[in-house]
Amino acid sequence: PSQSPPPPSPPPRVLWKPLSLVSHSLEFISQLFCIQINCVTFPLPSVTPDQPEQQLLKPNEWSYCDYFWTDKKDPQGTPSVGGFEVLLQKQLKGKQMQKEMAEFVRERIKIEDEYSKNLSKLSQSPLAAQEEGTLGEAWAQLKRSCHDEAEVHLKFSNKLQCEVEKPLLTFRDNFKKELKKYDHHIIDLRKQLASRYAGVEKARKALADRQKDLEVKTQQLDIKHMNKHEEDIKKARRKSTQAGDDLMHNVDLYNRAQSKWFEEMVTTSLELERLEVERVEMIRQNLRQYTTLRHETDMFNQSTVEPVDQLLQSVDPAKDRELWVQEHKTGDLRPVDMDI
Repeated sequence: PSQSPPPPSPPPRVLWKPLSLVSHSLEFISQLFCIQINCVTFPLPSVTPDQPEQQLLKPNEWSYCDYFWTDKKDPQGTPSVGGFEVLLQKQLKGKQMQKEMAEFVRERIKIEDEYSKNLSKLSQSPLAAQEEGTLGEAWAQLKRSCHDEAEVHLKFSNKLQCEVEKPLLTFRDNFKKELKKYDHHIIDLRKQLASRYAGVEKARKALADRQKDLEVKTQQLDIKHMNKHEEDIKKARRKSTQAGDDLMHNVDLYNRAQSKWFEEMVTTSLELERLEVERVEMIRQNLRQYTTLRHETDMFNQSTVEPVDQLLQSVDPAKDRELWVQEHKTGDLRPVDMDI
């Protein structure tokens, strides 16, 4: 006799794993190798020998773009100042140092001006004006050299003002405004990154909640209300999948924001590096001009005393006595004995 076909077996239960769970697993794996500090994602130190270490962008150059990614910590270990803010403070300090150098030169100018005035005044002094002869000529030349030296120091003062002080003061007059523009730009990008990070955290929590809800509903299988319960499970799966998609979307937005911040940090830090090199070179050139002017001043000062040296070599007491006697003699007849 023919046998009746066996009753259909219930469909096998498929362990369905939505895309959200896959993305969540991948995210978990990535978190094993990454750490978030102040909303920025950094790689953890190598945990396996075959894991490649991160390479510097500009090896062996000690470039700004390689060493200011994390925030500077206060004595208590709390992040207080961003790495980019440290670079800005360096630039502002450099600008202040440049200003103080200009003030130093300004003080030197005042000293030179005062010295020039005093030398000029001294050169007109009537002291020892009645000295005569070759010594008198040397003395008069010495006084004239004071006047000439006064002129040399006045010229030195004027050149210091035009060729050293003024360039130091006017170099990048709007430098502080430019730095603020950089600062605001990086701060805005960092705020956007923090906002995207908050979105990721919110989406991650939502996914965890949806997955927990799905797990609870899957475990609470009720034969009496099978149809309704499977509808609840399908609904929970859809919400879990949507939450996973939302998380992937927020992670993508975060990575884009971090990439933009990274690119601008590299570009701007290299620009600050270039500006610092330019500032140091400018100051070096100005200080070299200062030393050049000093050497010139010494040379001109030397030239003012050379005529004095020459006249001092010509000082002849015997000649001075001859000239003086010829001008002031009262008679060359000497007394003789009286006759009886």
